[in-house]
Amino acid sequence: MILLSRDDFRAQVFARDRDRCVCCAQPGQDAHHILERRLFPDGGYYLANGATLCGPCHLKAESTELSCDEIRVAGGISDVVLPPHLYDDERYDKWGNVILPTGRRLKGELFDDPSVQKILAPVLHLFDNRVKYPRTWHLPCSPGVTKDDRVLPGHIVESWVDTDVVITEKMDGENTTMYRDYVHARSTEYSPHPSRSYVRQLHASICGEIPDSMRICGENLWARRSIKYTRLSAFFQVFSIWEGTHCLSWDDTVEWVQLLGLTLVPVLYRGRFVPTPLNLDWNEHEGYVVRPASRFTLREFSTRVGKFVRASHITTHGHWMRSRLEQNTLA
Repeated sequence: MILLSRDDFRAQVFARDRDRCVCCAQPGQDAHHILERRLFPDGGYYLANGATLCGPCHLKAESTELSCDEIRVAGGISDVVLPPHLYDDERYDKWGNVILPTGRRLKGELFDDPSVQKILAPVLHLFDNRVKYPRTWHLPCSPGVTKDDRVLPGHIVESWVDTDVVITEKMDGENTTMYRDYVHARSTEYSPHPSRSYVRQLHASICGEIPDSMRICGENLWARRSIKYTRLSAFFQVFSIWEGTHCLSWDDTVEWVQLLGLTLVPVLYRGRFVPTPLNLDWNEHEGYVVRPASRFTLREFSTRVGKFVRASHITTHGHWMRSRLEQNTLA
């Protein structure tokens, strides 16, 4: 797929669509980005990410009252162009917000931008106060990459050298997010399951202390997955805390964890980043995660956070929730 200049993008989109709005056939006025160009590191000027729209249809597309799917169908556009950090097993609106099967939406990386808030005014009632935890890309040296995983480009990791980072153990649990009024797994649903009872009880005991704008992300380690833990410090271990689309600095995270009486994931290293892999006992550790010690945004996540996973990590057969439950144990 060819990345175009801004002028070529406009010219080729109009030429393909014969200068007519793909939705209503009125004279075209705008070469519309189907997915917002700010989501793309290169600007997203790809022909398949463009459609000719008239003024009224362009406003509806910007507010997402016209969906990306509707625009593609109207324009006969079969290719779906996504930014590298978004995934083809999700549906997104123009601004990168996830669209659930119910039609509800989850807040994406641009949601809190004032200009986006203004343009989304007609559909803000569709948004849940939930954020799906982003997938973490592998470090280039990670041996546990599978066909569905993504790997950070080398130049991105090189840009971390000499920056202050925190490296934490990657725990083999269920990614879990707590809000003041809700708790969910990565998928944002949280159906009843025996392995989740402890976390539900923990959430009930602290939810009144969680600010409305905050979410606490950690690992539910009550049930064994691939690794059997026998000396855990806690069944729920925090790896990040967020305010809206901003991840707190590590120091602020530590402070909030202490205030709430929670437990952090084990810290393996804090200091200046060097690209040399850590040497761990891979029979007992899944891997590790590198993050900035400083505050960063959801939009920056895919270029500021990386993971190293041991080779052939997944050793369970079938989904762990449908297997016989085995409880991990505390130290």
